[in-house]
Amino acid sequence: MHKKIRLFNIDIDQLTMQETVEKISHWILSDEVRNHYVVTPNVDHIVNLHSNPQFKNAYVGASLIVADGRPVVLASRLLGKSLPEVVPGSDLVPAIFDYFQYQKKQPLRVFLLGAMPGVADKARENIHHQWPNVEVVGVFSPNFGFEKSAEQSHHICQLVSAAKADVVVFGVGAPKQELWSKQYAQLLNTKVILCVGATIDFLAGEKARAPIWVRKIGMEWLHRMMTEPKRLAKRYLVDAFIFPVLVFKEWKTKFE
Repeated sequence: MHKKIRLFNIDIDQLTMQETVEKISHWILSDEVRNHYVVTPNVDHIVNLHSNPQFKNAYVGASLIVADGRPVVLASRLLGKSLPEVVPGSDLVPAIFDYFQYQKKQPLRVFLLGAMPGVADKARENIHHQWPNVEVVGVFSPNFGFEKSAEQSHHICQLVSAAKADVVVFGVGAPKQELWSKQYAQLLNTKVILCVGATIDFLAGEKARAPIWVRKIGMEWLHRMMTEPKRLAKRYLVDAFIFPVLVFKEWKTKFE
């Protein structure tokens, strides 16, 4: 059994990327259908978890919580609760595909849920080209506000269940994807739901990842803000103010 650490009032799994891939792959290769959902907290998640009880409740229901964001990992080390490394959702999905491609495991059946219309179709083409052992068995772009409609949500559950996917790559942004997974995961008839934000856009080539060296120094957030300033600038500025305050409060509790 691996360890968890209590940080920012959530339990984060103390896993490397390789260990995370192996754990998820074990669920996939199992005959048991458990509808595990995986969440990947970054700074924005931590800030929102502080003020959104429903979001925090969604985290409580997750089967796996791995840190997506170098500031979260650095904070864990500063606070003496060291996480081994960053496990970004946008790297985790290709790593799982690699595992099934190069380990010669059984074909991996994937459903792409999210992104704008047409984007998941491009992602499917790219996935089939790069990972022939990964079969995209379904794609769907939910309507705006789908999470507020029980009818639309049940329709999505029926689509995913009919496709008999092993994994759902779920990318509609936080906290929407986590809240929806908490409510509907058990109706999807799949092994694993990966709540991974813009990953489908990255797989489609619609959005460019930061260069590897930028990711390694923990500055991918800056690259994303510069490429999508209207959508992300305000969010990241707010996070940059609140997150250090939360780290300080966490540090103070060590002495109380």
